[in-house]
Amino acid sequence: MLNLETLSYQSRWCHKDPRIKFAMYVVFMTLAMVLPPLGQFAVLCGLTILTCYLLHISVLRYLKWLLIPIGFLSVGVLAIVLTGTQRPETLLWGYPIAGYWWGIDALGIQTANQTFWRSLASLAATFWFMLNMPFEQLIKLLKFCRVPHLLIEQILLTWRFIFIFVEEAVAIHNAQALRFGYCSLGNSYRSLAMLVSMLFSRVLSRYQQMSVALELKLYQGDFHL
Repeated sequence: MLNLETLSYQSRWCHKDPRIKFAMYVVFMTLAMVLPPLGQFAVLCGLTILTCYLLHISVLRYLKWLLIPIGFLSVGVLAIVLTGTQRPETLLWGYPIAGYWWGIDALGIQTANQTFWRSLASLAATFWFMLNMPFEQLIKLLKFCRVPHLLIEQILLTWRFIFIFVEEAVAIHNAQALRFGYCSLGNSYRSLAMLVSMLFSRVLSRYQQMSVALELKLYQGDFHL
């Protein structure tokens, strides 16, 4: 996650007006929703090439990022394709189980195909937007859209503590790994339990340190965004 944040500041479009990038994102999402599967595939390929060019990364690295959501998406698509009915003639292929025929029908394949490519095109558009939008520009965009100041503060603090959470989790995990805490299944379970318990106390300690730092800077309950 830290690498993704770093990439957004290395983008060729890092300093481009965030309003332009947001408008392009809306256009990409609209195309992903209204185009047929072939058009959605073209949007996916185009955004993949554009994102890799802007971020100076390889297509292989980008495809590795897509593997995680594709795994969840495949499970959902499989649930759409498989169906149960009492009319086996409507199925392209089926098998009787408990009085029902379970199998694949043509409508399920068509719906799954549309869902799959629409989801991937939308995901590619979101990747492009977030990977080319540094967080400081996102704050400016929210202010331009007249988002309430309190909500922007909550987003800022949440974003900050996500990175604190990740940093502490990685540090604890690395320390445990150096002590062979994950050399066996039993040790892995014990180390994971210790990581969770220690992580809570470490994050709470970081929060207290931040509170002290804010008080020293005469914090009055309002961030200057």
